[in-house]
Amino acid sequence: MTKLCRMQSEADTTALAATLLDWYREMGVDTAISDAPADWLERGGAAPGATFRLASQTVEQASEPSLPGEERPRLDDTPARLTRGSPSSAGATQGGRIATPPRAEPRPGFASTPPDAAELAARTAAREATSLDALLAALQRFDGCGLKATAKNLCFYRGAEQARLMIIGEAPGRDEDLEGRPFVGRAGQLLDKMLASIDLGEADVHITNVVYWRPPGNRTPTPHEAQVCRPFLDRQMELVKPDVVLLLGGAAAKQMLDTTEGIMRLRGKWREMEIAGRPVRTMATLHPAYLLRTPAAKRHAWRDLLAVQDALATPAAISN
Repeated sequence: MTKLCRMQSEADTTALAATLLDWYREMGVDTAISDAPADWLERGGAAPGATFRLASQTVEQASEPSLPGEERPRLDDTPARLTRGSPSSAGATQGGRIATPPRAEPRPGFASTPPDAAELAARTAAREATSLDALLAALQRFDGCGLKATAKNLCFYRGAEQARLMIIGEAPGRDEDLEGRPFVGRAGQLLDKMLASIDLGEADVHITNVVYWRPPGNRTPTPHEAQVCRPFLDRQMELVKPDVVLLLGGAAAKQMLDTTEGIMRLRGKWREMEIAGRPVRTMATLHPAYLLRTPAAKRHAWRDLLAVQDALATPAAISN
């Protein structure tokens, strides 16, 4: 009887753990960021985010004099992040007792920059970049986009440094965040097949996104997140010097074309985008991730690809 109760208890625990993991996955927590668990009890009664400060508040706080005996909160007092799913995160048993796991080293705090200051900093940093390598270095130093705080890697571009065709998607996903390159997951594999169908490979195109870090849970980037990254993307287009720009999906099309129309109304129509003072033919098409969910829509994407192929072969006039 005791063995049966123990087996039932273990089954209940396993079911609860599976339910918790499913909830984590729905919330976008799908990657462990530390090998050891965080001890959330160490923060005492402080609420989550209590030590978070805007960059402007940090400057003001540092300039204020301290009262005798007053202890100021340190900038690195950010609580360690919650982790899951790594073998070393479970406490080992010693003599029938659960050993205390090693304390996780907290990640550096991320100071949020006010929106206006972030856009100004982005424009300044992007303008000073004279090459893609310099632009990459500027992005690595840039802390004005909040997505950087939750992403594992910066996803800059994939393909050729300069190409006649530049492809711009929405945002990195889980696979892209892990590898640090855009369009390497299932959607990226389909994109490669789509390009191969018009005789193009990775060496013939330049592939990027409107934001350079993965949004939590693969959500759509907010307008502010896209706007903060836009100066870097504009400078990137100037350095790549494409003749044709292909926008993948509604989020990228709306951001780049400054419109509220849906992708089914936008796709397949030539528009004009100005890059470094010259007009560049631009077309929106369906995102490969959408095509994976809706295979019947591939016929629309195929027509768009044929139009892009013709545009690369001959400089056709822009028409609506």
